[in-house]
Order: sequence, then structure tokens, then C-alpha cells
Amino acid sequence: MFLDLLRRRNPGLLAAAAHLHDSGDLPANSYALDLDTVAANAAAIRREADRFGLSVYAMTKQVGRNPDFCRTVRDAGITEAVGVDLQCALVDRHGGLGIGHLGHLVQIPRHEAAAGREQALLARIAAPGDRFYRGHEGGWAADEIVAVADRLDALPGARFAGVTSFPTQLFDPAAGRVVPTPNLGTLRRAAAALRAAGRSHVEINAPGTTSTAILATLAEAGVTQVEPGHGLTGTTPWHAVTDLVEEPAVLYVSEVSHLWDGRAYVFGGGLYVDPVLGRGGTRALIVPRGGGLDDAYLVDVEMPAPEAIDYYAMADVSAAPRCAPGDTVLFGFRPQAFVTRALTAGVTGIRSGAPAVAGVYAADGSAPIGLEDTAAGDGPGIQAARRAGRA
Repeated sequence: MFLDLLRRRNPGLLAAAAHLHDSGDLPANSYALDLDTVAANAAAIRREADRFGLSVYAMTKQVGRNPDFCRTVRDAGITEAVGVDLQCALVDRHGGLGIGHLGHLVQIPRHEAAAGREQALLARIAAPGDRFYRGHEGGWAADEIVAVADRLDALPGARFAGVTSFPTQLFDPAAGRVVPTPNLGTLRRAAAALRAAGRSHVEINAPGTTSTAILATLAEAGVTQVEPGHGLTGTTPWHAVTDLVEEPAVLYVSEVSHLWDGRAYVFGGGLYVDPVLGRGGTRALIVPRGGGLDDAYLVDVEMPAPEAIDYYAMADVSAAPRCAPGDTVLFGFRPQAFVTRALTAGVTGIRSGAPAVAGVYAADGSAPIGLEDTAAGDGPGIQAARRAGRA
């Protein structure tokens, strides 16, 4: 679905990724990020958020906490991140983002929590009828929020700041748009109870499927903090069916390993497709070596089963007679890079016609061994092979 969106709204990213992989600058099993488009998306979200007085925290896990992505978002005006876990926060900070929110979905283990400072705390709350992803459950009873706030204020080094829940909005396939969940109403009622108890300012943190298109609705509901993630790369479910302000800015780059029985076996490692839109069919573009998008084949791909290790995907190349090992394979799907063993690579200069790889990182945001000091003129794959004595 997002491959069609890329072909229509950002073919420059597809062309740049094919060229950079063919030249050896962009390795297989990597998520390529169009940093020019990320900057434009982030700036659009920042402008709309400023219109409503909303604090914006960037979620970076989907793109592997890529430091170049973090710096791009920061320079576009979103200066703080939400850490889905402590590791996320550490890498985001290394990439130049401040930390605005940490510990909502994945709380901080006991011996890793900071001490010696005053920490503002959000209370995660729930009420009957609220929606949660399986395995994400937890929090305080919403009807006890006034007592909870007093209890948090009494903790040494802590103070109560507000309330949060997730997801507070989700894509509704029937409506074709993002709509609030019951959780958002729970937050509103809790905030009203807190104000009635004499608390003049209550932060309302409302993450979930965030883009410019939903910010007015959230502001009207009294939300004060929003957390765009896939909105920064134009890959929320809403983007898949409607042309929103944000443009698609990420794709997955692979390579044909070998051919067998009418199929091209394609290197995996990052073939985790976020199932938020269901598990439909997958297609990819195979670009022959030395060719461009005009030479590409659009093929159906059999993806690994979710319970399998994704060593390879299998592309039907019965109608792609020129397909050969080494050809570039481009996928467009909704990623969650941080749960994979893929690489991430920011690409600059796509809009100016001079694309270049800014850097290549592991899925946890660190520089992979053999790629961090690529020699001029050598693609990262060539340089890595030389270090291992294979080239």
C-alpha cells in the first residue's frame, strides 16, 4: 500500500535508493529515510501544533532512533522526543533531541531510574471501556485520579503533572479516518475532576496515530501534548488512504540473493511489517543493476511468516526475465525498525537532485561495525568486506 504511495508522491526517494544501493553506498537490509521530506513533515506538524499551543514529542522507534533523523527533526522545530523505553531516550538524546516524555509504555526498571532531581509525573489511567493493545494494559483507575495525584505529589523528588493513556485515537477503516477512542474521553473527565479539586493546570498527553490532520481535534479535547511517530514519515494508516500534508519518507531496501524455481530470494532482516492495516499482500520493485525506475519490475512477494526468522522474502519473477542476483529490491511498508536487525540510513539531497547517504546505523541507533568510517569512494558494503579481508 505504501509502495503505491511512494510511487505517486515521492518517486525521488525510490530513484535515489535504487541508485545509492546500486553504487554500494546504501546497503541491503536497510530502511532509507528521505531527510528532506522528514524535515518538511516535521515542520508542518510543528506549525500546526504551535497554532493550538501543543507540546510535540517525536517518537523515533519506528525508524530505529536514527541519529540523523533525530537531528533533522530537531532542526525542523521538534526539539524533544518521547522515549518508548530508556534505551530509546538515551539514543534520542545522543542524536540531539531533548527528552519530553519517558516511561509510558515501557516504564523504567528500578535500578535505572534517575535520582537526585525533581521529576514531573504523568499518571497513566484507565476506565471501563477503554481500549488497549494486548500486553499494554496497566495504570491507575481513572475515578481515583484526585487521590492518585496527591499520592504522586507525596513521593520524594516527584510531583504530579497530568494524565495519559494510549491509544487515544486510532484509524477507523469504516470511516476512512482517525477517530478518538474512549480513552480520550477518560482523560478529559479525569482532567475535569482534577481542576474541580483545585489543580489549575493538568497536562493531557494523548498519543496515537498522530499527524497534522488530528491536531485540531486533540486541541479541542483539551490535549496539551502530542507524539507524532509515523506522522513524521507519512506512514500512518490515514496516509495510506488519504493524501495528508505529510509525504511518505521511508522505504526498505533489499537485494536479490539468488534465484530458485521461478522466485527471487530477497535478503531480509527488516521484513517486519507493522500489522496495523492487517496482513494483506506485499509487492516490491526490482530494479536491475545499472538501471532506473523505468526499468523496474513490480512483483508480488511472499513474506516470511510472522513466527519465522526473516532470512529471505520470495518474489515471483516469472514476468521479470532480467532479474539477477545483486538487483535492487524496494519495499514500501509501515516499519518498526527497532524490533528488527535492519540498518537505517538517512539520505540527504533528494529534493535538490544530489542524493547522498548521511550515515548508516544499526536498528538501535548505534553505528554498525565496519560501516562507521567508510572510506571515500567505497560503498559501505565494499568497505566492510575489505576490513574482513574478503575484497
